[in-house]
Amino acid sequence: MKLIEQAATNTLPKLLARNALTHPRQPGIREKDRGIWKTYNWRDCQTHVQAFALGLAANGFGRGDKLSVLGDNRARLYWAQLASQAMGGMAVPLYQDSIASELVHVLEHADVSVVVAEDQEQVDKVLSVREQLPKLRLIIFEDTLGMSGYRDPMLKSFTEMEGAGCAFQEANPRHYEMELARGRADDVALVAYTSGTTGRSKGALLSHGNLIAVSESFVAVESVERGDNWLCYLPMAWAGDSIFSLSASLVAVATCNCPEGPETVQRDLRELGPNALLGPPRIWENMLTALEVRAADASRLKRTVYTYFRDVAVRRELLKEDARAIPFGTRLAYRIGEFVVYGPVRDQLGLRRARWCLTGGAPLGPDTFRFFRSFGVNLKQVYGATEASVLVAWQIDGEADPNTVGRTPPGTEVRIGDRGEVQVRGPGVFKGYYKQDEATRDTLTADGWLKTGDAGFIDPRGHLAIIDRAKDVGKLADGTPFAPAFIENKLKFSPFIREAVAFGDQQPFVAAMIAIDMSTVGKWAEQRGLPYTSYIDLSSKPDVAMLILGEVRKINSTLPDALSVRRVVLLNKELDADDAEITRTRKVRRGFIAEKYAPVISAFYDAGTQAQLTMDITFEDGRKSKLTSTLLVHDIGPFAGARQEAA
Repeated sequence: MKLIEQAATNTLPKLLARNALTHPRQPGIREKDRGIWKTYNWRDCQTHVQAFALGLAANGFGRGDKLSVLGDNRARLYWAQLASQAMGGMAVPLYQDSIASELVHVLEHADVSVVVAEDQEQVDKVLSVREQLPKLRLIIFEDTLGMSGYRDPMLKSFTEMEGAGCAFQEANPRHYEMELARGRADDVALVAYTSGTTGRSKGALLSHGNLIAVSESFVAVESVERGDNWLCYLPMAWAGDSIFSLSASLVAVATCNCPEGPETVQRDLRELGPNALLGPPRIWENMLTALEVRAADASRLKRTVYTYFRDVAVRRELLKEDARAIPFGTRLAYRIGEFVVYGPVRDQLGLRRARWCLTGGAPLGPDTFRFFRSFGVNLKQVYGATEASVLVAWQIDGEADPNTVGRTPPGTEVRIGDRGEVQVRGPGVFKGYYKQDEATRDTLTADGWLKTGDAGFIDPRGHLAIIDRAKDVGKLADGTPFAPAFIENKLKFSPFIREAVAFGDQQPFVAAMIAIDMSTVGKWAEQRGLPYTSYIDLSSKPDVAMLILGEVRKINSTLPDALSVRRVVLLNKELDADDAEITRTRKVRRGFIAEKYAPVISAFYDAGTQAQLTMDITFEDGRKSKLTSTLLVHDIGPFAGARQEAA
């Protein structure tokens, strides 16, 4: 292992070798299985990665080859990515909830030769499309449950691969060290497919140097300590998970913790009590919704106490934002609230020990952001892009602001280009899109700056502020600037609204399509003895319409007159990634939505009272069906009236 000791830590597998050498007994990764946390120290991780890497080599995997992982966050899937990189290959993580047709696009486009699947369900998805994947040579499964009856020669278990690796090492004792030493910072480590808000996703080529440079900048600025516990629960295909769960954890020597499954994340989060947490807006919105629902279900006394101290906390946070003096009474009430409400709430959320929490991937509504900060959660915003290795700017302690995303780290530059587009230059900028040279040229300026596609500005303090996607920013017919994400985030602050899509560019007023939150609205209906059978049935209830219209009126009271929402349609289904309405990271695909829901948009602005809609519905197994329905258009009324009603 002398060669590993002397090698520079310029690739992710070399960082793993360093950690195994310098901190062999420190926990590197944990995962929960059947209610029990199993810990692997850094030496264990190195042993498994080396054995699996040599198993890949024994099966012909070499430099330039691609390996995909498909499943929930599991230790072996992270090891498989590192193993492929140790052999000079590239990792191509996939979204675990992708339907078969989506898998085909990525696996075929990326020329993937090996897929490491978590379980039988994921194996079956790959087998169903393998005839369309001529480069695919091997499917490896992590969980053996249900796999004993499979006799396909393409299938091997993870354990088999490690066994093959041990046998390969006996015949080639220095192969791993030699391949590891050949790795360079400029080698591609990850093919990260973009979310695809405007069409087919593209494979961004990120090098080891990209990932490590960004991670080192983050660790140098943020309060990260060796041995910190991080919860690794975000989709492995999201580049943000690759940065935090692989790259940054290796750089910082932090411990990744994989929950038992998506349905146990909240319980495992509370049990673990991590030192830090990264979550996209949907996570924070869901947490807030759950809190508000629990408060509404509590006894009258508990509800009154919660509401009082919540209002105290938000009032204090607003005064802090404005740099105004906080009255003694508010300070005293807040101290009492820390023992009565804020501390217990953080404990329930699993955030009592979190020194910092981050939100990124999409804009988070300022009301939601303020709520968590007011309750003592050190929530801060980050901004980035897959093509910039995720992190471009973030807020440091003491500079959290709901209206900006912070400063860029040393070595990274940001400028504002044509039409207010944010452009980036720095060590995290990618090497290009895989097999898409024209798209690469379109994304980079002539002088090498990355065009992010986001509209923003730099405020007098040097903080970057993001408005919306540049192509989505428009104006109402009267010239009022219109950013749909701003309206949508306001609407989603309501616990009864899960998703919203706002319209208004070149139109006389703002209108919105709203998808109710099935869980929250369902509980509300049950408390009132309102029967329902399905999402379609619940969303069509007149009482539910009145509930949502009331919520919109409340939100209108916080908006400028011109931007108040005047007309609303309640959707009869949730926006679904399987139906291509949103991406796997829950970003709205506006172009597709505008085309699919054209009758609704026409009804909004043609004074219609209803819209006839026929659409395709995609099931989890890829089957499609037609849904024909009539959606009612509800008038909210003029803004002044909405303000009076809210008052």
